[in-house]
Amino acid sequence: MTTTNDILVIEDDEIMREALAEWLEAAGYVVRKAADGSAGLAAVRSAAPALVVTDIHMPGTSGAVVIAELQQHHPDIPVIAISGLFQLGRGLDADSAVALGAARTLAKPFTRRELLQAVTVADLAARKRAEYLTRQVFESASDGVAVIGRDYRYQRVNPVYERNWGMPAERIVGMHVADLSGTDVFERTLKPHLDRCLAGEHVTFAEWFTTQLGRFYLSVSYSPLRLDSERLEAVLVISRDLTDHVLASEALREAQAALARVNRVTTLGVLAASIAHEVNQPLAAMVSSAGSCTRWLAAEPPQLEKARRSLERLARDGQRASEVIDRIRALVMRQPPRQDLVDVKETILDVIALTRDQMRRSNIALETALADGLSSVRGDRVQLQQVILNLIANAIDAMSAPGDRPRRLVIGCAAEAADGVCIEVRDSGPGIALEMADTLFEPFCTSKPQGIGMGLSISRSIVEAHGGRLWVASNLPHGALFQLSLPTGGREP
Repeated sequence: MTTTNDILVIEDDEIMREALAEWLEAAGYVVRKAADGSAGLAAVRSAAPALVVTDIHMPGTSGAVVIAELQQHHPDIPVIAISGLFQLGRGLDADSAVALGAARTLAKPFTRRELLQAVTVADLAARKRAEYLTRQVFESASDGVAVIGRDYRYQRVNPVYERNWGMPAERIVGMHVADLSGTDVFERTLKPHLDRCLAGEHVTFAEWFTTQLGRFYLSVSYSPLRLDSERLEAVLVISRDLTDHVLASEALREAQAALARVNRVTTLGVLAASIAHEVNQPLAAMVSSAGSCTRWLAAEPPQLEKARRSLERLARDGQRASEVIDRIRALVMRQPPRQDLVDVKETILDVIALTRDQMRRSNIALETALADGLSSVRGDRVQLQQVILNLIANAIDAMSAPGDRPRRLVIGCAAEAADGVCIEVRDSGPGIALEMADTLFEPFCTSKPQGIGMGLSISRSIVEAHGGRLWVASNLPHGALFQLSLPTGGREP
């Protein structure tokens, strides 16, 4: 750490070293001393000084080496080079010392006044250089940089503000923040953050901002600026334009959602016969109940009680058909992800209802082991149904090949020890080939002749977005076991 009045004196002559230290300390500087170049460089590494006064011609590590090292590792530290040989033309001359990087040179002997004048000039030169570099950083930064005073007015802005707000920097300087951002944004967002920073806190936030040139999504940081250790004078503002990144992320999420929806529709298409059966059953019952009701009403005398019971059955079957259609509509509709408390057992039963006839047509025996009283998981019910539907459809497909092996599908759910719920789908198909086990969840990985290989990839993405895991193992002696683990989100109130 550099202190503003810390000077390091490197001089091999003890009398000269002490004299230099005495002169500088009398002028109010804090002085550290080193007897040779090596000790001087070690002192710099320990704590960088504000300025170095070094003799050039010393045994061992010379002052020239010290200057070269400082230029390489600490170019911001000004150096005053001193030597009794400058005027004699022996060894390194004053011009060469300056060429190496010395800010000033002094030929021995010199007076106290000459030393202090050189220190002052070197210090001013270093300050000007630091100010120049600071100004360059400020002006050339790709991020928006500004200084805002305690009165919420801009004291300084860099050219990025000109581009973002469509007006010259000279016009922005002096404006109130509310005049630039709008009173509503200032009062609702900016002022609370500025007040926290003016109280000494570092603040970061991100927000959409509307300017004359359009809307920008900016990541903003506020840092306190102090002239001394106590008084906080202003706020340093650094803003980064993340508009393209945010828009690209939103486009990616929309594309992923569209792909997931295509996967759901594709899966439902595969199960079309099963879904049609699920709808036709209550429709056929409705037709039968309607016919019975007509007959009971046409009887002499009319059998009103029997007709009423037929109408009740008709209404129940109509509700059954409506529920099947609602489940299908929920899977097909385009809607944003939700964060609800989802009953896992009920979600599994809804999917089983859509796939039961397909299992019957494929001669698959279904077994369920669905625990009661499970804690709900927080997430999107339709997305979780999609995952379970994918796993069941894959299991049905895996057991559809001809053969004498019993076709058995086991679907279960149970509580996990670490506040979670585990769902299992076991089949008795041929299992997963070893060469595919590591890539099974990658996009476009499939063993089906007509498959596109996106179902399991999408399913794993959905599960991981819910904070869970999806993996596969062998279901000995035959088949595959897919398991997914989801964290619980509390019970329904």
